[in-house]
Order: sequence, then C-alpha cells, then structure tokens
Amino acid sequence: MTTIDLGNPSLRSGTELVPSLAEGETQTGKDFSSDQEVRWCPGCGDYAVLKAVQSFLPDLGLRRENIVFVSGIGCSSRFPYYLDTYGMHSIHGRAPSIATGIATAREDLNVWVVTGDGDALSIGGNHLIHALRRNVNMTILLFNNRIYGLTKGQYSPTSETGKVTKSTPVGSIDHPFNPVSLALGAEASFVARTIDSDRKHLTAVLAAAAAHRGTSLVEIYQNCPIFNDGAFDAIKDNDTKAHAIIPLVHGEPITFGTRDEATGLGDKALVRTASGAIEVADTAAVAADAILVHDAQNPDPSTAFAISRLTDAGYLNRSPIGIFRQVDRPTYDDQARAQVADAVAKVQGSPEDRLAALINAGDTWTVG
Repeated sequence: MTTIDLGNPSLRSGTELVPSLAEGETQTGKDFSSDQEVRWCPGCGDYAVLKAVQSFLPDLGLRRENIVFVSGIGCSSRFPYYLDTYGMHSIHGRAPSIATGIATAREDLNVWVVTGDGDALSIGGNHLIHALRRNVNMTILLFNNRIYGLTKGQYSPTSETGKVTKSTPVGSIDHPFNPVSLALGAEASFVARTIDSDRKHLTAVLAAAAAHRGTSLVEIYQNCPIFNDGAFDAIKDNDTKAHAIIPLVHGEPITFGTRDEATGLGDKALVRTASGAIEVADTAAVAADAILVHDAQNPDPSTAFAISRLTDAGYLNRSPIGIFRQVDRPTYDDQARAQVADAVAKVQGSPEDRLAALINAGDTWTVG
C-alpha cells in the first residue's frame, strides 16, 4: 500500500511562486534539522513523521528561509523547534488562522501547519474548516493519535465512543469526528490520509500535498505509546492490515484484502448500491465493471465523502488510506493579492496619494 498517483499534472504547483535554490545548489535532510534536542516520549509516532518531513523537504528545492511551519498546542506542535526553517509555535487551535495571514501577505513563502486531533478539531475546529473553505495556500498536517497526549491522556474529538480515559472513566459518550469527512464536507480541495509507520506512502502523500495549489489537509494516523498505544494495530499488523486498509489510488479499482496474483485485485471491493451508497462486497461476486474506480479529481466530493464514511470509528479495523480528493479551484490568498493589486492599479499618483485615495474611497464622512 505505497502507490500514490500525484494526480493532474496541469494543477499549479503550490511552490511555483516561492524562490528556489540556485542551479547546482543542493540540500539534505540534515540542512533541515535544527540543533534542538527532540523531546517526545520513546516510541512516539511523531519521530517517524519528523524524520520523513526532514528527508522530504530538500526535494522541494526551496530555500529554508522561504519555508515556514506554524503549529498550535500539543505534542505534535513542538515540530517547528526541530526544523531549521522559519517557524512559529502559536496558540491553541489558531495555527490555520495565523498561517492564512502569512500566506496572504507573503506569496514567496511555502506555508505548513502542524496540528493534532485535539488542537485542530476541538478549540481549533472553526479555524480549520474556514481555512479549508477558503482554500488558502498551505499544507496542513493533522496528527491523529485519538487522544490528548500533552495533557496526559484525556479523550479527544477523534476518540471512539466508549473510550475509557482519565476524563471519561466510564467511557466516552461523544460521537467522534472523522477528520477526512469533515474536510470533504468543508469542500477542501486536497484531502489525504496516511500512516506514520509507512515511510514510503507518507512521503509520497507529502509530495502530492506540497505540490497542490490551495489548502492540502493530510491526516496522519500516529501512535501514542503512552496514553493510547495500539489504537492503529489493525492497520499496522502484517497479519491484519491487508483487510484493514482500503488503498485509494486514482484511476484504479478500489479493492483490498487478500490479493489475487493473476488480477492484482483484493478479495474485497467497493461497489455502489442502488441507493447510491458505497459498500464492501466480495470481489468474486460482482462484475468487474461494478467495482468502484477511484477518482480523486472528481469536482463533486460526494463519492469521496461516501468512501470516507467507511472508516471504522471503533478500533480502525477498516480504513481508507490515500488521496481522497485533489481538485483545482481558486485560492483565497491569490485572489486577495489580485484584488489589492487591481485596486492600487486604478489609482494614479505617488504612493501617498494612492493610499489617501484608497482610504477615502467608498462611504466616507466628514465630522465637524
């Protein structure tokens, strides 16, 4: 489960306006590693994600001073300390808002947000959905360990119903968020899900997300060995992951389970029912043309949303993994800059005269 289709090559690159390295200049992962001691609990999935990001960033071909990471509050939000780029450890849940300001003011920056399931989906839920709706040029990495780790093990917005934690001693009665469904409902233009322990798949998804023009949301299943160990065992264990992971590859039939060597198809397939819903069927029991072919570039997010709903909300015994949606639509910051440039171009004179004309345009009042 490592194949990723990077999608439509005609989509504008998310880094095309950012100054690149000089010809012949190269970088390595070490160039993006800061001198700070990395401090997470032993075995935390954050280590794997950090290493993957540090190794991937040189592939962007961008100067470190033109890359910025903004984080909120939580274990994952220590990320900017460990990268030798510009960065900001901001306030709880507000990283997408701060990143929106940076991306709008500075088109020469490649902007990333690092957040967690608590930071992004609890106090930060409103900020996240509006960043996705506006389609601001940024890449959001949402680390989902389905628990509050930094505050020592309370249930989070993605914890399964019945979860016993320090704050829910007899089990959570909340219904959990599905981050991918939420993003698709907000009409995000790029939505993907990957796993901390699958380095190849994680890196491929990061590459596709960074190349996308607009807001890219990547949910990363990430294990917390201290407060929620084993939450993702079904999709990581070699004995169960074939039947737990539903791999999504653009343009290919969606099948999973035990693979047939002759056809390459799994023994389970996704099909559309008469009512339009998506369900799992035995591959051998359905016609080949009845198997759903994944289309990440479909302008209508309805099918991608239906696929996302197949995610098991309990112990993730089944979960679609890959790029759910990758479409092109106008971005907020590009349009905001164009709007300002157009307004300025219509005003003649010195910069001072132009500013005065803009301030006095429209509805104004003279007092006194």
